[in-house]
Amino acid sequence: MLIQGESGTGKEVAARSLYNANPQGVFVPIDCGSMIGTLMESELFGHTRHAFTGAGESKRGLMELANGGTAFFDEIGDLAPELQVKLLRVLQEREYRPVGSLQRIKLDVRIIAATHRNLEREVAAGRFREDLFHRLNVIRLTLPPLRERKDDIPLLLERFLAQTSQRYSLSHEAMQAIMSYDWPGNIRELKNCVDRMIALHSGPLLHFTDLPSNLIYHVRAGTSSAVAATVGGFARSIPLPGPVVSAGGVIPLQELERQAIEHALRQTDGDRTQAALLLGIGRTTLYRKLKEYQLTPNGTC
Repeated sequence: MLIQGESGTGKEVAARSLYNANPQGVFVPIDCGSMIGTLMESELFGHTRHAFTGAGESKRGLMELANGGTAFFDEIGDLAPELQVKLLRVLQEREYRPVGSLQRIKLDVRIIAATHRNLEREVAAGRFREDLFHRLNVIRLTLPPLRERKDDIPLLLERFLAQTSQRYSLSHEAMQAIMSYDWPGNIRELKNCVDRMIALHSGPLLHFTDLPSNLIYHVRAGTSSAVAATVGGFARSIPLPGPVVSAGGVIPLQELERQAIEHALRQTDGDRTQAALLLGIGRTTLYRKLKEYQLTPNGTC
């Protein structure tokens, strides 16, 4: 089976779930990106004593450990070309030979490979063997990025928070911010976000301010453009009483600011925290402005 998906989408979790559905033998993860240098063949297939300088003892390879079980080739697209050839032969012949040995070992193993790369493009570019690709691509599973399945986010958050020793929950504004973000690092980034919030938590209720700074900046950047559009809309379309318009027909900035605050409060049903988030300002600043313009939480004077 071949599992494709962006980094952090849960490819190894999916592979382990497939193994757990029929747990024969052991599950052996093999990090293809780390298999570089002169000893990579020994790491995969093992070696005999004195097979090369420094080989004082025989060593079992990862394929031998996986025999009778499942070998999970993580990031198969990063596998070195010379190992691609050897792996192809193993898949074809169902046997392998440890480095320095003349004896072939029969292999009965299930192969699950995963990659964040587009292997068809890698084949076209000459970086991945076409014959190996077709050997691996018997059943293909594609995991969509988190930005395309945001309905999963509340379930993932519930699971991550349940794994902690203390009971935590998210404020409404924190949940809104999380749902508005595209999560380029996918589930891994979401999990790291939850771990950070818990590590720096201000109490059992996790707030917007507990979120990572990059996520806070993302939300505020989005709301700033919305507020600018709102203020511009007031300036173009809302008829104002004569006294607030200057002799040149220009609406004073102070009046625009007051109306933007009124509009934000009406949009959020008087929720000052949400109104501050919409306006892109701090709650303390909003409270000061409410007092300055003598506004009530529902946006009226």
